[in-house]
Amino acid sequence: MSTSTRPISLTISFALLLLLATPCLAQADLEARIDAYVRREMQRQQIPGVSLAVVRNGKIAILKSYGFSNLEHKIPVKPETMFQSGSIGKQFTATAVMLLASEGRLSLEDKISKFFPDAPESWASITVRHLLTHTAGLGDYPPDFDLRRDHTEAELWTMIKSIPLAYQPEEQWDYSNLGYVTLGILVRKITGKFHWDFVSERIFKPLGMQTARVISEADIVPNRAAGYRLVKGQLLNQEWVSPSTNTTADGPYYFSVLDLAKWDAGLYSETLLSHAQLAQMWEPVKLTSGNTKGYGFGWHTEVLHGHSVVFHGGAWQGFKSFIVRFPKDRITFIFMANSWDTRDFGFARGLVATHFPEFALPAAAAITDHEPEITAMIRRVLLQLAQGKANSDSFTPRATSTMFPDQAKKVGALLNTLSLPIALIFTNELTEKRDEAGLRVYRYALNDLGKTIFCTIRLTSADKIDDLTCS
Repeated sequence: MSTSTRPISLTISFALLLLLATPCLAQADLEARIDAYVRREMQRQQIPGVSLAVVRNGKIAILKSYGFSNLEHKIPVKPETMFQSGSIGKQFTATAVMLLASEGRLSLEDKISKFFPDAPESWASITVRHLLTHTAGLGDYPPDFDLRRDHTEAELWTMIKSIPLAYQPEEQWDYSNLGYVTLGILVRKITGKFHWDFVSERIFKPLGMQTARVISEADIVPNRAAGYRLVKGQLLNQEWVSPSTNTTADGPYYFSVLDLAKWDAGLYSETLLSHAQLAQMWEPVKLTSGNTKGYGFGWHTEVLHGHSVVFHGGAWQGFKSFIVRFPKDRITFIFMANSWDTRDFGFARGLVATHFPEFALPAAAAITDHEPEITAMIRRVLLQLAQGKANSDSFTPRATSTMFPDQAKKVGALLNTLSLPIALIFTNELTEKRDEAGLRVYRYALNDLGKTIFCTIRLTSADKIDDLTCS
């Protein structure tokens, strides 16, 4: 080779090396951003342990473990650590129902009374689809439901059918755990099997989810994490619930992130359901008003910042979990944490933002909340506004005259644009507190996966709301 060609050859070689190295550099940069974000949030939110995965094209690209799965024994989190699923488990109940539909053993348009002949007359028009989409009109567990007492499926059904409907089917969307409890009982009625046995046989085993299983505090479960909750700033163990309460079909599983990564991979294939059936599970539900709600069968489903996204969180007994799938971008973010007080939507959004900057959380940072009783009162009022049940009890006469009824309805409508209003209201964060013109001013951020709503409340010295705005 002549000396005149050597610079060209070296330039080409260097360019090729840069091209090959770029993905590695990008991967390292992404991992560094994830590490920095997760460690910061764990410290800020006092989260003992986190396990996460970023999955591309059904294959794990990033697998991370942080902190401790058990504080008493100082056991580090690892990829095999088992966390409770919370409501991520609804995806598997919904898939079980779709498997039965694909076999002709039920139709999504079947009336529930077909399978439950003793269903009340008010249930006459409720279908399987309504239960899947949270549009049946069912309420949730009543306030006096005893989580520490075992209940048979027959007792649960008796309780569920005795609760008056909150609205007629498809009139509204209102998240209902009891709808999925009913679907679990339905699976047994059709198959003769406990819903977990059916899910294990037909979903977990075909997808190779080797450690996924139903919750049991009595069983020896390798790599099980302990769940925690914050009480007055101190971490305590989770509260005990009865074995039967831990096995209803609204979210009864232990998973590792490795299990959920296999679940994600399975959703790219037709191992369980056809692509058309999976797409049906991710269609927003249409209400009688003509409006739609971004929820399908066990999944929230939305277009956020130009991306098609399906996602769901879980919260139960000292644990939070989240899975965010970008089906067209073919990337998924999964995290599991062992603190009930994890701000799960915001945490998931921050994780997504390490890859998609357009999802970045607002610059307004949370500040220490020294008045949790005020925050609890404000959360209660916001929830009442979202449910259309607010009254003047918490407001001054001046605020009552300006809020009710029109402004209250507008605020409620805005809050209902959140993907899961009840969860986001109860995980709001204080971002500002100041005194102004004799009033105390509080500003809260409600961080959804794709947006943030800020609510500003002005309180009198008697803790009455003199002004409330959300935007």
